[in-house]
Amino acid sequence: MAKLIPLEMRAFGAEPGIPDVAALAKWISGHRGIAADLTAYLLDRSLEPQIAAGITQPCAGGLFYRDRVRGSLCGLFEDVVTDEIGAETGMISGDAGFITAQKKRTWCAIPAPHELGITDRYYHDEDEWNDALAGAYRTIMRAMRDAGIGGHVILCGKMNEAEIALLARDNVFFFPTEPDEESLRILMEYQRRVAVNKKMLDTVFDLSNEYDLHQLVVMDPNDEAVSLALSHLDPDQVMAGGYCTDACETYWENLVKTAIYRK
Repeated sequence: MAKLIPLEMRAFGAEPGIPDVAALAKWISGHRGIAADLTAYLLDRSLEPQIAAGITQPCAGGLFYRDRVRGSLCGLFEDVVTDEIGAETGMISGDAGFITAQKKRTWCAIPAPHELGITDRYYHDEDEWNDALAGAYRTIMRAMRDAGIGGHVILCGKMNEAEIALLARDNVFFFPTEPDEESLRILMEYQRRVAVNKKMLDTVFDLSNEYDLHQLVVMDPNDEAVSLALSHLDPDQVMAGGYCTDACETYWENLVKTAIYRK
């Protein structure tokens, strides 16, 4: 008789959606003593359902964290960089403490630099601009790790090679939300682990003939996708992944139910 074995489960953040005023006010009244604002609410609602469902590697945050990152940047006026860019990390560190109070070494998902929607009118040199913005990101991520965050997922709709080259490391996981072959090719040049949906598995395996692949995260897996992954990789190299954009309480519970393989 086949034995059901659970896969490790990795979250890449969530997008809980903006609450109504009454729900936000109720949540804030129950979280006095912290910087209880809309971003803190979204961090809590992105993480709590993961913990409740038993996700083994939870991750707070999402694209919604854009406002906090932008708010921490120095040298930014509205959407334009007008002075040397840097980062003030007080609020960021507070968020990290709030996250890790719920579960130690939890990761945090943040938008990629190009997702911030800001324009350079100070450096006037693409390499200098990329270096400066990446430096601010490293400051932000270091401050969060110092406060207990385990690492960062960087969410991106496209692959920006300069950003990956400057920021890729063991405690950073670039996650393209809608990958295609070219974006995966760029990513696998720098990162030995990838997260893709079921439709992109064959593409990843084709690219693994050119690039090293140490870990594969199958997003929202089903039995067929898990079997395909395990036909190419050892079980300790395969994980189930999730990134919730709707109905997160049931989403994470369903992921736990499908994150299995038969042995």
